[in-house]
Amino acid sequence: MTTIAVVKKNGRTAIAADTLTKWGTGKESAAYVANNHKIVQAGDSYIGACGSATFKTILQDYFERPKTKAGFDSTIQIFRTWQKFHAVLKADYFLVTAGDKDDSLESSRFDVLIANPHGIFGVGAHRTVQEYIKFYAIGSGTDVALGAMYGVYNDPKRSAEDIARFAIEAAAEFDDATGLPVMSHSMKLQRR
Repeated sequence: MTTIAVVKKNGRTAIAADTLTKWGTGKESAAYVANNHKIVQAGDSYIGACGSATFKTILQDYFERPKTKAGFDSTIQIFRTWQKFHAVLKADYFLVTAGDKDDSLESSRFDVLIANPHGIFGVGAHRTVQEYIKFYAIGSGTDVALGAMYGVYNDPKRSAEDIARFAIEAAAEFDDATGLPVMSHSMKLQRR
């Protein structure tokens, strides 16, 4: 499993993720796995994925393709990017799209959080795109991470990256599918 957090504060954005991989009851910690990062860079954006561990490799492969045109500046650009990506997931990466009979849309089967100079965003499995104002978290430690960020967000001594890292550390303390160390990235927010 995974816990990922994004934060926007004082003109900066940040993303943080844990480094533990779970396979059923087994776990692979950063002490045993060299490629334990869960955050992928795509241009000036950082993307953290929740779902199968394979999705981080798929994200990296797809966004490194020379002909991939991706936009992450706004919710509509992200939606359009994800629509194209979903088609490629099915054609090139053999995504199993069978979902619940009550699903209105085909699922991409994973959720992501994005931090970049334009803000902090989330994309749900059915390609719903949200822009967040302060912070958000996804994954197995979501509840703990959100509570931790809520508790410290207004502390003037804490930066966006400090808060995102603190959220993952709190999740690692209380969620058995979240593990340290924390990986994080921070960048300056551009004025709109």
